Amino acid sequence: MTESENNHRPALLLPVLSIGVAAAAAVLLVMAGFGSRLGWWHFRTGFALLTYGAYGGIGAAMLACLSGIMALRTRRTAGIVVSAVALACGLTVAAVPVSWRLQAKRLPMIHDITTDTVNPPKFVAILPLRAGAPNPADYGGPEIARQQNAAYPDLCTEVLNIPAPRAFERALSAAQAMGWRIVASDPASGRIEASDTTFWFGFVDDIVIRITGTDGQSLVDVRSESRVGKSDVGTNAKRIRNYLHHLRQ
Repeated sequence: MTESENNHRPALLLPVLSIGVAAAAAVLLVMAGFGSRLGWWHFRTGFALLTYGAYGGIGAAMLACLSGIMALRTRRTAGIVVSAVALACGLTVAAVPVSWRLQAKRLPMIHDITTDTVNPPKFVAILPLRAGAPNPADYGGPEIARQQNAAYPDLCTEVLNIPAPRAFERALSAAQAMGWRIVASDPASGRIEASDTTFWFGFVDDIVIRITGTDGQSLVDVRSESRVGKSDVGTNAKRIRNYLHHLRQ
């Protein structure tokens, strides 16, 4: 092997190493959530794996920068391309948990969201399914309401200009369209209860919908609460917004 080839070996190895580290970090990121969903480990272990995945992504990006500089010096096109790909992959992998953590810090540490913070809908049929859940089914009161109103001021009771029976049918159809598992559907009391499972970590959240008729109109209130976790990172509020969007359509 010539001296020139020896000098070029790091320029070839580092791009491959950086993209390998980025790929490993990406696998760690994916498995952090799905491993928790499949019951392989506790969700807090999954959160720790997210952190390691972020570090791996940052490390891959740093290696990619170094390998890219060396590839530029040796004018190796393949090394430059691989380094660029590794840099993009590393930054993308790191961005997912970092953005999630930043959002968690920006939003209040609450996990129970409702369109009626004064008189929130109550869980009834779903209570046995929540047995043993760390988060209680009872609403947290004025302090939780204050934090929710500050973070999600747009969430409020939906008013439909149709009678309660028709509103109940529409509310049930919208819940089914969301892909929720319907636990109870009681037209007499105007109550629908359901559960939803998040895609990545498989967290189970519970939803109750209340339909109240008044003067030819119907008031629809929705409550969504996580069974575990102090913060939902905005998941329940997003779920309610999406549901109300379906309801309006």
